[in-house]
Amino acid sequence: MSDALFINEVGPRDGLQNQSAAISTSGKLELVRALVDAGLKAIEATAFVSPKAVPQMADAADLAALLPRDPELRFSALVPNRRGLERAAAAGFREVAVVLAATETMNRKNINQGLAEAQASCAEVLAACQAGGWRGKACLAVAFGCPYEGAVARGEVMRLAAAMLGAGAAELVFADTIGAAAPAAVEALLGEAVRRFGAARVAVHLHDTRGLALANAWAAIRAGVRRFDSSVGGLGGCPFAPGAAGNLATEDLVLLAEQSGFSTGVDLAALYRAVAVAERLVGRGLGGRSAQWWRGEAARRQERAAA
Repeated sequence: MSDALFINEVGPRDGLQNQSAAISTSGKLELVRALVDAGLKAIEATAFVSPKAVPQMADAADLAALLPRDPELRFSALVPNRRGLERAAAAGFREVAVVLAATETMNRKNINQGLAEAQASCAEVLAACQAGGWRGKACLAVAFGCPYEGAVARGEVMRLAAAMLGAGAAELVFADTIGAAAPAAVEALLGEAVRRFGAARVAVHLHDTRGLALANAWAAIRAGVRRFDSSVGGLGGCPFAPGAAGNLATEDLVLLAEQSGFSTGVDLAALYRAVAVAERLVGRGLGGRSAQWWRGEAARRQERAAA
């Protein structure tokens, strides 16, 4: 099993999408550059969605035109349908993600479609990606629990995952959209996913609503998962999921990895500088559970240097 974790940074998209104050395109670009400087190679930069539904993503094409051009960097975008894929492709993206909620009600609340219709729409996008040479990812939302329907049967999640893989998905992202999961459930579901689909195709997206995101990340690692979504400073939530709190903080995940013998390629000191950029953009304090410790250590280092 690999001793490296692959981190897909979702802060610029998932982290900023539901911020109440408008974030400028230049501010978003500054955050992206800070994340790149910290060593993050995969970044979900934006979403090609309706600006009426998600105003914060209205500048998707403008931001895309300004992103760093480096073959080592992988920028992706979220798309809701075939039209979104066309817009993302026109803007230069070669990797996109679609979101399929695992319950009927969540799909109705999120995109005003039933589960079957949403599944067909996602399959259409993934098939187009495969035909066009783009990399398509399928994010299975509320895989561990739905705010409207409660617990979701693991068999149903696996059925949808297999369908998305069959449609052309290169990666399956199992999302704890509302932070309802506990470590045992995470290890069970993701362990089955790794056995059925292979670790190279399985990723997880965790939220910290109940303070269990990092414990769930460790459970995912135990299950064989090596691919993670996370967000700088724990930014995020879901505008269509009541009760959803921030994402798993990238800095917490990196610290956990480093302390457990896994490499990430991320510089923690530089990553905390990116947290500071995000704080300035949203106008409030951020930082995962390691933030207070890290800042205390930095203050003590400064005191020792001044002595």
